[in-house]
Amino acid sequence: MGEHRAVVTGIGAVTPIGIGVEQMWEGVRRGQSAVKPISRFEPVGLRSRIAAQIESFDPLHYIHKKRAHRMDRYSQLAVSAGMLAMRDAALQPSSLEPERVGIFMGSALGGISFAEEQCGNYYSGGYRSVSPTLGFSVFGGAASCNMAMEFGFTGPNETNAMSCASGAVAIGRGMQAIRRGEADVVIAGGAEAPLAPLSFGAFDMLRAMSTRNDTPSSASRPFDRNRDGFVMGEGAAVLVIESESHAKARGARIYGEIAGFGLTNDAFHMSAPLPTGAEAARAIRLALASADMSADDIGYINAHGSSTLLNDVTESQVIRSVFGERPVAVSGTKGLYGHPLGASGAIEAAITLLSLAEGWLPPTTNLTEPDPEAAIDLVAGKPRHVKAEAAVSNSYGFGGVNAVLVIRRA
Repeated sequence: MGEHRAVVTGIGAVTPIGIGVEQMWEGVRRGQSAVKPISRFEPVGLRSRIAAQIESFDPLHYIHKKRAHRMDRYSQLAVSAGMLAMRDAALQPSSLEPERVGIFMGSALGGISFAEEQCGNYYSGGYRSVSPTLGFSVFGGAASCNMAMEFGFTGPNETNAMSCASGAVAIGRGMQAIRRGEADVVIAGGAEAPLAPLSFGAFDMLRAMSTRNDTPSSASRPFDRNRDGFVMGEGAAVLVIESESHAKARGARIYGEIAGFGLTNDAFHMSAPLPTGAEAARAIRLALASADMSADDIGYINAHGSSTLLNDVTESQVIRSVFGERPVAVSGTKGLYGHPLGASGAIEAAITLLSLAEGWLPPTTNLTEPDPEAAIDLVAGKPRHVKAEAAVSNSYGFGGVNAVLVIRRA
């Protein structure tokens, strides 16, 4: 039996620039950064004191009160994004065969922020002060397992922890499950809730985050000559992916297709990219091969563009090595919502799908002076109205993880 095509029929998002697919896309089109001084905790002694926070999220709008209170913020974000994606796809759980629906999620840190909070309770009040939900909230798999229980889906279930590439890895794994016929429908994406003192401070100690505390809205600036590090964010994004035959049989609206996936590892360093970018380039070529496409078929690249000194230059080198001198429009959207670690690849896949569907390629927010070392066709200042047929979305993570999605317009 031939492979099934994996098409996207629903998008759910809980992000600093908007909740729900319409609000998130409005946030992208508005082009205003959501980065502000951090208010989730008091950042005493930290070099970086800014973050992209979700200001108006209420899990009770999406999850029953009793269930929501058993989840930490990480799981609440994941399940809420899943609920929004199912609504957007016009799918009712009761209309699906439970064993034919898979759930694939990704997160860098899982429920570690909740564990951090409970450690404080333990040190101040002993065991009786610790939440009884700690044991089943802290592990990364809480995202996909809580979603399975919420919907009653019993198909393949997995949450990976491949750092900042994990959302893209989850979508790639979901695509593979559809292609192989292991599921008719897959819910796939990423979730992250890292804004807690120790988790945030760990990255601050690495000196990887921006210290542009006086002008937070301009702090996350991918590919800009004056970038000084990434800005941590939070959020979740989930896609409903169906086999094309399943989607067409129910008359579903199709955003686009997850056409290819590539995954490699630098095997070089825990926090720095391989200087040659060879393995990141190979991930793009693997994704193109799995989509049965060539570099010439790609009209847009949504870059990882973390706004760190090393990553942006290396990624530019990778893009040039794969696509050569042919200009391919590139934008990095983390200038809008910072870097929500494991959720970023899923948020960017959603934005890429919408960009292709609308023929509207977003500019790179805060890119005022492109780094001359980048030397790629950066979308800056204003959007481009281009009907690209296919796009690449890059995601890179600590440990040298390189995950690439190829997305085709419907």
